[in-house]
Amino acid sequence: MTFFWSSWITILSIMCWAGILGVLLMVLKYKPEVEEDGTTGHTYDGIQEYDKPLPKWWLVIFFGSIIWAVAYWIFFPGIFPSKWEGITTVEVDGKTVPWTSHNELNSELESNNKVFTDNFEQNILAKADASGATKTLATLSEMQATMRHSEKPPAELQAQIDEKVAELAPYVEKLAENPNALKVGSRLFLQNCAVCHGSNAKGATGYPNLTDNDWLYGGEAANILTTLHNGRVGGMTAWRDQIGEDGVRAVSEYVLSISGNQPGYELDKAKVTQGEAIFNEPTNCVLCHGPDAKGMTSTGAPNLTDKVWLYGGDRETIRETIRYGRAGVMPEWETKLGNERIMLLAAYVYSLSDRSAQPAKAKTVSAPAPQAATTATATAETTAAK
Repeated sequence: MTFFWSSWITILSIMCWAGILGVLLMVLKYKPEVEEDGTTGHTYDGIQEYDKPLPKWWLVIFFGSIIWAVAYWIFFPGIFPSKWEGITTVEVDGKTVPWTSHNELNSELESNNKVFTDNFEQNILAKADASGATKTLATLSEMQATMRHSEKPPAELQAQIDEKVAELAPYVEKLAENPNALKVGSRLFLQNCAVCHGSNAKGATGYPNLTDNDWLYGGEAANILTTLHNGRVGGMTAWRDQIGEDGVRAVSEYVLSISGNQPGYELDKAKVTQGEAIFNEPTNCVLCHGPDAKGMTSTGAPNLTDKVWLYGGDRETIRETIRYGRAGVMPEWETKLGNERIMLLAAYVYSLSDRSAQPAKAKTVSAPAPQAATTATATAETTAAK
């Protein structure tokens, strides 16, 4: 609130209270002349007027409200909020700060989170034989606090934070085998992730299926933790201007020929040959997807040789993807959920993945990154992102 408006409201409030108090004191001080029977001598419609004092309970309430208002102005920023912060304080992030509704909310959130983290350490980590994560979590929390509060944090601090996040991976795997941890993780998933991935985690067009074994950025516990902590930003360039519409159709035909969706399509062999040449130009598709077109987890480029497609693997959808590109963002959840909840969520997502049939070693990535809301769409240059 600006100084003008805070001053305007404060002055009006004080004038209002002063006016009411003045009228009341004047009434209390005024003593009219009365007759021997106690009446004022004024009669109206046969009713005689007495001079009786105001009820004491009413006076107590009225003066009490004035005292309460003055006390409120002292304890809270009610008088000129831009200048007077009040004497009430709250604890936020280990520091004593003046009371504001924002600071009070943060203080209560920290208090509630303390209850959650204590329960997490005592009743979940301990019972899952994962108490070793406590020390790592404490160090990670200190690093994140330094990152948040430093105007110029050390350049290597983010890399150190990422290392600490990766250290939690073995404990996530243990939590994935603990029923209580999975129960809490499933609730977190339904509250935060189901809006995009569905309550059954099978995704939809543009949002990955988390129950298979195809992952854009890797499906190991460490990969899932990184995705949830930092989010993902995926993008595939629109190629129509670079390779033209004929090039789009040729590359689409080649991608279709090497994909698992080839059966059922009559391929144009001339376009397949032309598309392969465009695909393998050093600055084109091969740069991200590799010469075997199996993608790279480091960039989130999808495997083009399987049947898993985030936006669809039919001919027209592949053409649309190459023609216009794809873009998608999965938000980071570190600041929204905190480290402990992310561990539980990662354990739940990790438990969903079908690990009964591991992909071939050459297959570095296929579909959905372990996202908890929107996914980073394929950075692939030539496919309907997976």
